[in-house]
Amino acid sequence: MESPSESPPEWPPAPPREPILTLPGALTAYVLLLGVIHLRVLLPPDLENWTIDVFGFIPKRYDSTLLAIEFPGGEGAKVWTFVTYSLLHANLSHIGFNVLWLLPFGSALARRFGAVRFFVFMAVTAAAGALAHLVTHEHAVAPMIGASASVSGTMAAAIRFAFVRGSFLSFSRGDGDAAAQVPALSLMRALRDTRVLGFLGVWFGVNIIFGVGSIAIGADGASVAWQAHIGGFLAGLLLFSLFDPVPRAAPHAADASSDDGPNRS
Repeated sequence: MESPSESPPEWPPAPPREPILTLPGALTAYVLLLGVIHLRVLLPPDLENWTIDVFGFIPKRYDSTLLAIEFPGGEGAKVWTFVTYSLLHANLSHIGFNVLWLLPFGSALARRFGAVRFFVFMAVTAAAGALAHLVTHEHAVAPMIGASASVSGTMAAAIRFAFVRGSFLSFSRGDGDAAAQVPALSLMRALRDTRVLGFLGVWFGVNIIFGVGSIAIGADGASVAWQAHIGGFLAGLLLFSLFDPVPRAAPHAADASSDDGPNRS
C-alpha cells in the first residue's frame, strides 16, 4: 500500500509548442509599413497618381535628352525613388503576393540580420532592382512599383544558409531562431550545391518565362518587371556576406544531405 507521505510520480513537462509561423519584429514592422502606405489608394485619384509619380521609379526621370519630361519630385526624386518605389503596390493582390513570398525567406533573414541590417538590406536590394530596370528600360515613362526586387533579394540571401543542416529548408532543423543562425556557405560552395543550383534554375526560369516587361500602373494587363527581380536577386546573393553577422561555416561542415532521415518539423 502506498504511504500517504509519498508524492505521486512527476511526469516530465511537455515540450513547449512552437507557433506555426512567428514573425520577427523587423519583418512585422516592414509588412505593416507596406500596409499603411497602401492606404494611399483611398486618396482622390489625382493625389494617388501624384504619389506614384513622386515615389515610383520612372526611368525617364533620368533621361537627359531634349525630350526629357519634368516629373513631380524634382532632383530629390532621382535619389529617393531608388528605394521608395519598393514600398508602393498597385493593388491588394500585388502586395499580397509579395508578402506571401516574403514571410518564409524574410523571416529567416530578419532573425539572422537583426532589424538594422535587415532594413538596410531591403533598401540595397531595392536600389539594385531599380538600377537593373533603369539599364534595361532607359526611356520608359511608366512608373515601376513593388517590393519584388527586395523580396527576390531575401530569397537569394536565404539560400546561402537555407539548406545547411539545421536551417529552415533542411530535413533536420531546430526552432526558428536556431534555424536562422546556422553558418552560411561561401558563395563558391553554394554554387556547387545541387539544391542551390536547382533553386536558381527554377527561379530564373520562372522570371524569364513570365516576365514580359515593367509594371504599367493603371493597366489591366500589368506586366512583371523581371529585370528588377533579377537585379535584386543578384544583389542579395552577392552582397549577403557584407550583412551576415554569423561566422562562416568550415569547409567540411555538414549539411542537410548528411541527415539520417527526413525528420521534418
